[in-house]
Amino acid sequence: MAPIISINRLSKTYSDGFKALDNVSFDIEEGEILALLGPNGAGKTTLISIICGITNPSGGQVTVSGHDVVTEFRETRGEIGLVPQELTTDMFETVFNTVSFSRGLHGKSPDPDYIDQVLKDLSLFDKRDNTLRELSGGMKRRVLIAKALSHQPRILFLDEPTAGVDVALRKDMWQLVGRLRKTGVTIILTTHYIEEAQGIADRVGIINRGKLLFVEEKNALMRKLGRKQLTIELLEPIGAIPASLDSYSLTLGDGGKELVYDYELGSEDGEIARLLLAIDAAGLRFDDVSTRQTSLEDIFVSLIGDAA
Repeated sequence: MAPIISINRLSKTYSDGFKALDNVSFDIEEGEILALLGPNGAGKTTLISIICGITNPSGGQVTVSGHDVVTEFRETRGEIGLVPQELTTDMFETVFNTVSFSRGLHGKSPDPDYIDQVLKDLSLFDKRDNTLRELSGGMKRRVLIAKALSHQPRILFLDEPTAGVDVALRKDMWQLVGRLRKTGVTIILTTHYIEEAQGIADRVGIINRGKLLFVEEKNALMRKLGRKQLTIELLEPIGAIPASLDSYSLTLGDGGKELVYDYELGSEDGEIARLLLAIDAAGLRFDDVSTRQTSLEDIFVSLIGDAA
């Protein structure tokens, strides 16, 4: 099956010479959830803007369902729903009319029942007749999401959808994303909340300084770059690690009260047991053992630091 979005050697340089994207290429498969991570100014929003037809590229090509985003704008824009970071809509219009108007802009016939269902999914139904200026910041964010879903898009972009919003909206958002995924909607999100990406994404892409560092299936990424750390709490502190334990590359922690052992995921079968036996044979006594696994945030910070 052909990818629903194909990005080939995409570049964007602004008039002041700033290169926001530099030769970016990757595909997005239909029905997947892709999380794009990167620091501020990395190029995430520029990438989304080009795919959505808001910004023209300086070079390269993007196709959506086989249509070029520049030369076949109408076909591609109708496939996409975008939830931007900023609220830009009429503050004196009602919630229902605002969402219905967005549906009409995409050439869709009126469907009040569908709009009502979207508002219910986002806990907006009881605000359907309120004007936007009467809503809280979190409620306005929900309206942005409703507008993006108004024309029943096959692709949904969420640009920092939960930045600065309350916990209730985050919960509603991810529940909605789960339901949309079941219907086959392709979802691309940018977020600073890496734990959210780790919890919901199928694949993770990391962008820094306009360059795509990689796009990889999340679990494969964790296996490839993730590590585990074993901490052994000693009953008595030691000044140096016994020579008999040199092959394990242990380090001392907490003033000599801990032995710390780093190892790759998947390599622990029998290895930990051998280490503990070796520690016992060296005459060291311990009363607790704990493990910590590398998180997606650890990997992200490491990769961004390496690319700096």
